[in-house]
This record gives sequence, C-alpha cells and structure tokens, in this order.
Amino acid sequence: MQKRDRLRIWTEQGNVTISQLFFSHYKAINIKDEEAILLLHLIAYGEAGNHFPTPQNLVDRTHFNEHKVVTILQRLVQKGLIQIDQHKDADGVHYEYYAFHHLWELLLNYVEQEENHIEDEQVKEEEGEIYKLFEQEFGRLLSPMEYETIGMWFDQDKHSAALIRLALKEAVLSQKLSLRYIDRILFEWKKKNIKTVEAAENQTAQFRQQIPVQKQVEQPSASSAKVSFYNWLEERE
Repeated sequence: MQKRDRLRIWTEQGNVTISQLFFSHYKAINIKDEEAILLLHLIAYGEAGNHFPTPQNLVDRTHFNEHKVVTILQRLVQKGLIQIDQHKDADGVHYEYYAFHHLWELLLNYVEQEENHIEDEQVKEEEGEIYKLFEQEFGRLLSPMEYETIGMWFDQDKHSAALIRLALKEAVLSQKLSLRYIDRILFEWKKKNIKTVEAAENQTAQFRQQIPVQKQVEQPSASSAKVSFYNWLEERE
C-alpha cells in the first residue's frame, strides 16, 4: 500500500491529527485563509460524526453568512480540495460525505518536495566540503581537470561524499596521495558493489590481512611499529 493511501485511510478513520501539517503548509499549496477555516470546520465535523454538514452548520460556527459559506464551498470543490462522495451504510442507505483525498495528497507532495530539497542542499554542501578537503590534503588548489574527476565520482559513479572521503583517507594513510590512486580505490569498491562506509572499511580490513610481509610499509612512529597497507594500483585476481 502506498503511503498516500495509508495517510488517506488513517485520516478518514480519525487516527491521524493533521492540524499541524495543515497549518504549516496550507499557504504553500495556495489555500486562502477563509478556505482554510472552512476546511478545518469540515474536518472537525467529520471527526465528530457529521460527514456532510450543511451550510447553516458552518454559518453557526463561523462569522461567514450562508452566501459566503456556499461560495467558499464551491471554490473548494472547483480546486479539488474537497470532493462530495457517496457511501452506503449498514442498512443499505446511501449518504453523501465530504472527502479530502486531494488535500492530503497536496500536503504530502509538498512535504516530500520540501524534504527532498533539504536533502539535495545537504548533499551539495557535503560535496562542496569534499573539494575543500582534497585541496587541504593536497596543499594546493585543485586543477579544472581534478575538479572534473571528482565531479564524475559524484555524478557518474554515484559515490557518496562519505565514501570518497574514506578513499581519500586510505590514500593518505598509504602515502599514495593522487587522484589516480583514489580513483582505483573507488573503482574496486564499485566493482564489488560496496556503497557504504562500513562495507568499505570491512573490505579494506580484509585486504590488509592478506598482505604478505614484504609488502608491509614501515610508518615512522615512536614505537617503530609496522602498519600494512594495500596497494590499490596492483592487479589482483
């Protein structure tokens, strides 16, 4: 079941309160204040068991006269914000009621678009930080070709900023700081369908466990301990 259908069913069954969602976004989906007031009264009547309040019912609860109420109701129907549907009760008697399917869908669509926009902005910010990090590690400004290469990792290869950051870290630790080396790391991960930092770290750990003693690189430290690194540029079976 689609989440839009679930939202419609939940709201019609009275299981979801949408007042906060509605108040936050009704202006953005082009609902006027007087329309919003009437919509909320229609919803409230429905929750109380009266699914088809009369214009006079709405006059009793608002400062609108009957002509104004009828005009707003007609406008809501024309906009598709309310629908007049029919249902049959347990005794087989048909009755009309106000339905709000399109209203819920508009609200949900707007929220999804807003969330996607925020997510896109976060992705762009993370990508921007990656370029800065490369320049920091390289100790210089990136060339146009280097910018293009990193951009291809994002746009064509669909690598996440976190995965590219990890590949850069691996290159720094291996003392092989070059885009060619980093590109090879990312290529190997993509070939093995590795898409998360956790999976990449596990794969790297397995590589290091398989490295022969003669391939160990001694890192200068106080204890002169030996740390093994995988040479991503070497062919592997």
